[in-house]
Amino acid sequence: MHITPVRSAEMFCTFTEDDTVRFIAADTQPDQQRDKSFPEKDGVLQLKKGNFNRALRKHKQLLVHFYIPLSGENQRVSAAFQDAAAELQGSEVKLAVVDVTKEKDLAKELNATDPPTIRLYLSGDKHNPVPCPAPQTSASILTWLKRRAGSAADLITDLSQSEASDEVTVVGFFKELDHEYVQVFYAAAIDLPDVNFAVTQSSEVISKYGLTHDVVLLLKKSKLIQAYKMMPHTSKEELIIFIAVYQMDPVTEYTGKTAAQILTSPVLNHALLFVNKSSSDFKEIYSAFNGAAEAFRMKIVFVMVNVDEPRNGRLMEYFRVRDFEAPLIRLVNLTNHVTYHLPSDTLNVETIKNFCQSYLEGRAKPKMQSEPIPEGWDKKPVKELVGVTLEKVAFNPDKTVFVLFYLPYSQESHALFPLWEELAKAYEEQEDVVIARIDASANDINMSMQGTYPSLCLFPALYAERMLVYNGKRKLKDLIKFVDKEMKKAKKDRVKEDEDRRKYIEAIKTEEAKNANKTKDEL
Repeated sequence: MHITPVRSAEMFCTFTEDDTVRFIAADTQPDQQRDKSFPEKDGVLQLKKGNFNRALRKHKQLLVHFYIPLSGENQRVSAAFQDAAAELQGSEVKLAVVDVTKEKDLAKELNATDPPTIRLYLSGDKHNPVPCPAPQTSASILTWLKRRAGSAADLITDLSQSEASDEVTVVGFFKELDHEYVQVFYAAAIDLPDVNFAVTQSSEVISKYGLTHDVVLLLKKSKLIQAYKMMPHTSKEELIIFIAVYQMDPVTEYTGKTAAQILTSPVLNHALLFVNKSSSDFKEIYSAFNGAAEAFRMKIVFVMVNVDEPRNGRLMEYFRVRDFEAPLIRLVNLTNHVTYHLPSDTLNVETIKNFCQSYLEGRAKPKMQSEPIPEGWDKKPVKELVGVTLEKVAFNPDKTVFVLFYLPYSQESHALFPLWEELAKAYEEQEDVVIARIDASANDINMSMQGTYPSLCLFPALYAERMLVYNGKRKLKDLIKFVDKEMKKAKKDRVKEDEDRRKYIEAIKTEEAKNANKTKDEL
């Protein structure tokens, strides 16, 4: 790959001490009159279909953000664009935005219908823009532009400061700076503007870590995290995956600061541990998860989600995980979003490793919204429910339904199976009582469950969709006593329900009759 510096007679680069690039034009006199056909906000052009082509012709370098308003990603990028626009005043680079919700035809024409999309258009070329990585800050934009316009020589820096940094620094040690390895390294640096890069030819540096030349080092506070030997077949994409993976810890906690890094990782397989950090067994479970993570670097990203953190609510809602279900592990691929559930209540290193390996080999079964309806599901004393039949059966207003929500890998769940069979036989002659069970790990339960699994929930024979969680002794006589008591109570409530429904129906009929008479009078 050949890196061609972007230069012009009217522009040159100056570098401040913090290594931020400023593109300064020789003639920085502002226009005497602003062109009203190009409205701006905070120095950023607001483009539409009607002025997009003219903006391309006017600006030699046009960096455009195609966005959807009010999205979280847009808020961060918009702030970065605004700050970068101030830094780039008077340069050949002009920043612009396009609201794709309003400019659908333009977005479709430019194939930018899947925002956030950021592109650099050069010299009016509408059809061959350069994709820009989603920036974390304005510094990301400035760094990306600087690296694009420069060469590997721009990355030669004083490593003493980088080695002491809390941030990861990617250091390329090369014997010759004109080697193709360096071009691959520099291409990766352009695509990762939020990562510190450096190039060195110092033998002292490489001997310090006991390695040979033509290697890429990941350093943090002078500590070598990982080394990558450059090979003739090494591609930019392979190097980016290596850097993206090893700049993260083996296990990364999901937070507002790490979310973007996790979601933009080139490794698309993610293992998520949902756990309560304040629980007594947290350290033991986290240690097992962390121990398994090292074996799957470059293949699976390991993420920890604290279920006790309110800000993680949306993520938990997406994976349909409730705090009382923790700890549990889910695996998901960000391409197809198919989710897999670790079928075990013992979270040790070996169990987690086996689960991850079975997933990679295609042997793991995905977690479904609903299992298929079993043949003869309602023929046995204990009815076998699945996701698609649960609500239909449970909320039948003419039947009392008692459901065991169980986990197939839980010994505590299995211990209840014989008791549930006895309970079903006790009510076998009563058609208005249904004793059922459902695998809570294989079917999504769209109800406000309370407590851990196994859970015993009774649905009274009422029109109102009511659910009662049984917390008493798990003995046959206690269960029967509970069912009978709730059936008697439901019968009384049902009388009132029937009366209310009768009055409601009569009121509707009366209203309809009035409207009919009114219509006749009008005719």
